[in-house]
Amino acid sequence: MMMAKSRLPHPFTCRHCNARLFHHESRDTCCNGGKVSFSRVDAPIELQQLFLDGSTEGKHFRQHIRSYNHVLSFTSIGVHVDENILASGRGIYTFRAQGAFYHNIGGFYPNEGVRLRFFQLYIYDTDNELHNRMQENPQLHQSVVHKLQKMLHQFNPFVIRFKQLSILPNISECSLILKERPRNHHQYNLPTAEQVAKIIVGCDADSMDYGRDINVIRCDGNLKKVQETKGYYDPLQYPIRPNDQSMLLNAGQLLQQYVVDNYVKIESGRLRWIKEHQSDIRSELYQGLHDALHVGETNEENIGKRTILPSSFIGSRRDMTQRYEDDMAIVLNGGKPDIFLTMTYNPSWSEITSELLSFQTPQDRPDLLTRIFHSKFEKLKDDVINKGVLGKVKSYMYVTELQKRGLPHVHMLLVLESNDKLCDPKDYDSMVRAEIPKLECEPQLHEAVVRHMIHVPCGIINRKSPCMKDGHCKKRFPKQFLDETHQGTDSYPEYRTRFDESVSLGKDRSVDNRWVVPYNPWLLLKYDCHINVEICSSIKSIKYLYKYVYKGPDCVAMEVHKGSYMDEVQQYVDARWICAPKALWKIFRFTLYRLYPSVERLQIHLPNCHQVRFYDHQQIADVLNNERNSKTMLTQFFALNLRDP
Repeated sequence: MMMAKSRLPHPFTCRHCNARLFHHESRDTCCNGGKVSFSRVDAPIELQQLFLDGSTEGKHFRQHIRSYNHVLSFTSIGVHVDENILASGRGIYTFRAQGAFYHNIGGFYPNEGVRLRFFQLYIYDTDNELHNRMQENPQLHQSVVHKLQKMLHQFNPFVIRFKQLSILPNISECSLILKERPRNHHQYNLPTAEQVAKIIVGCDADSMDYGRDINVIRCDGNLKKVQETKGYYDPLQYPIRPNDQSMLLNAGQLLQQYVVDNYVKIESGRLRWIKEHQSDIRSELYQGLHDALHVGETNEENIGKRTILPSSFIGSRRDMTQRYEDDMAIVLNGGKPDIFLTMTYNPSWSEITSELLSFQTPQDRPDLLTRIFHSKFEKLKDDVINKGVLGKVKSYMYVTELQKRGLPHVHMLLVLESNDKLCDPKDYDSMVRAEIPKLECEPQLHEAVVRHMIHVPCGIINRKSPCMKDGHCKKRFPKQFLDETHQGTDSYPEYRTRFDESVSLGKDRSVDNRWVVPYNPWLLLKYDCHINVEICSSIKSIKYLYKYVYKGPDCVAMEVHKGSYMDEVQQYVDARWICAPKALWKIFRFTLYRLYPSVERLQIHLPNCHQVRFYDHQQIADVLNNERNSKTMLTQFFALNLRDP
């Protein structure tokens, strides 16, 4: 079987901002056709060299860029980073953070007996600034820290202003205000030293309204939280971030942290709005209002004490539950799924490697990885759904998921039209294979299967494999040798895996057909990546498949209740894990879930047990006496059936 690998159409360059746009990306991916513009400010030559050159200094700087940024930042960042992934020593680097981000700025002076850190290094004991920074992380190259420190003192307006602050005789009486939008300062221009700060002496700063400015008023060394939406937060937390945005794409590990940090800002804004507008989204069961009234409760404020995270927030528990039920409605109407397909990105795609610099790896460009995978999946959807390469599709649903290391993949379920349904093992063999093809007969397919479709050796060979649970492989590898495909007794058929010679994978490793993940030859050759295709052979498989697809976001299992109050927003924040590709997927507003056909949700409820919206100021009796509140789509559907034959 000979077939050319599928390549995306050549990317085009936006004539307004020079951004590279890939297949299926519109102009609103970048500058929206020139409607958004930023003045270009080139990074200092010395900084560009550290980002781009192949010297020992440059390599060490890029490898430890988060640490270099840390010792030069003005503020501190607090977040739980999953170090277990890094400690394993396997696979790619991933900045994967859990829970909320905290951004703090300290006082002008440290507490007694505490070494200088962050903001204080620019104000106190500036004669020993380099020595103090190296104490923070002795593993860094002092020459690189000195070079970066020198650049900041020369070009960074914050540093220039803070040096002026350090020589004030009455600094203990001062407050420092970092103005977000100083007068006569165009928002897209680089600020000057005179514009970035305002020093107030002998004033009650707490009583002043500074809007979104950053206020530094402590001289006792204690930390003060900086809200992530403050105007000058970014340049304080990321001082070595180049103003040239194309240079930021060369920041590797720091780019990953920057992306995650900024997505958290976006999501935090949405969650903050939800918390502040609970009166608009709160609801209580109609029967629950009756029950509360019967026990003497007349004040609505005391009913249903919880902060609700509504289903309109993508990824919330309500959202996931509703999508699961929507998909089950499609199964009820159209029958069980016929095909379960999983597609995972390939870091060696030419569309990715051709955009990298000589010293970069795919993990250094999570933005590129995310966008190329999205474009490839759009092409796969066209082949599978519109062109019907696996059969004419009647209905489908898919979920985009990102693994612990941030590797994007999509799970898709397909329901085929009656004439294209797969009825027996011969039909299965025509679509799905689970063997390594002969090298001399199908060289391209042989190479693709060995590269993409071999399950990572596990069991006795590798007990530390991620698929191992209680001493057994969750995916049931290695399989048994079989001369013919069998129907199977649970989720999938038992595919033909005939005994044959082992194939060498190098490094004293070899595999045979028992380790092959089922695949479709045409899709594998065209897309040159891991594409697992499974036949849904039994009705028993539906529950497993849907639970797997909608198992929820990658998060920590935790649920803490304080008294009778439940904060669903805080539960979500505390439990979430975010990595750079996942953050970028959401920043780019790529679709996470989709199903076809669409489902109209008819709220099913017992008599007087439907949901009712109400406000804090309303009395329960008024809510109950409002005839409109006793009607729902379901009750009116029944009423329509009574009236209309």
